Amino acid sequence: MDFPKYDGNIHPDEWINDIQKYDSFWKARYGIEYFNTAVSLIDPIIKLPTGIDNYEKLRNALKEDISFIIFKNTNKRKLLSLKYIPERKGGDTSKFISTFRKLCYNGEINDIEEQKKYLYKSLPSNHFDYISNEFYKRMKNINSINELVREFENIVLEESNLIRNGSIVALKHVATGKYLGTFEGLNYETGSKNQLISVQSLEPDPDSWWKIQFSKEIATCTDTPITLQHAKSNVFLGIYYWGGYYYICNKSPSTNHTEVFCIKSNYNVNMWYVKHSKLENHQGYLNSNDIINLSIKKCDNNGNIQDDQ
Repeated sequence: MDFPKYDGNIHPDEWINDIQKYDSFWKARYGIEYFNTAVSLIDPIIKLPTGIDNYEKLRNALKEDISFIIFKNTNKRKLLSLKYIPERKGGDTSKFISTFRKLCYNGEINDIEEQKKYLYKSLPSNHFDYISNEFYKRMKNINSINELVREFENIVLEESNLIRNGSIVALKHVATGKYLGTFEGLNYETGSKNQLISVQSLEPDPDSWWKIQFSKEIATCTDTPITLQHAKSNVFLGIYYWGGYYYICNKSPSTNHTEVFCIKSNYNVNMWYVKHSKLENHQGYLNSNDIINLSIKKCDNNGNIQDDQ
């Protein structure tokens, strides 16, 4: 049996709790208490006062030794250097939270306000970082470590569903339940005669994956211009119109709406604008499974704008 020694590099409460597990075994086998043996496992550089005859006195004596002050301060410094790495960048949220809670325990940081400050300091400081921004907003009404961790996990889960610049997405047409796709070499026979767009599959496949791009790290649902590039053929989703002081657009042969096609060059008629379909003034970020409206702003030579949706 491996008996744990005490050298000041473990919290006294944790060490004594481990030691007390041996008491019943020790009494059953040898008929004596384990306490005296436990004292002998303490490193001789730690000097105990006289009169230590039970675990509670031993616990208090170990906490009064200078080694425990150093131990607590070391764990506080480790907390200051602790940094959260999102899972999309190779981090492990479970291990991070476990380490954070352990360091708080070892450093005897029990005040919830102090715990909030340490956790907030560990988060990315990027101005656009969703986790740190949301955590700052929500931590005011948190009153326990369990609430703190639960809210942090909720934010991490929300962050994992955000659409980021460069994300690969599938666009599902609400009316038909099919995904928007395109095939290289399959073009319109009329109109622009560019690569054809259609809703085709009930499940996303390689022909229905699109790379979404915008100027920020994450997109809001209020007038964020985006481009959609077909992941397989690298063409861009867009429309074509011409005319100086009036609009002329090709019409789709199947719906008679404005023709949407794919073309290899990326130009301003490929810039789509996102609006949340259910919440007109939705100020939140673009998430997976959001139902959105896509529109293109067309402008004539007089600066008049017409939205195509």
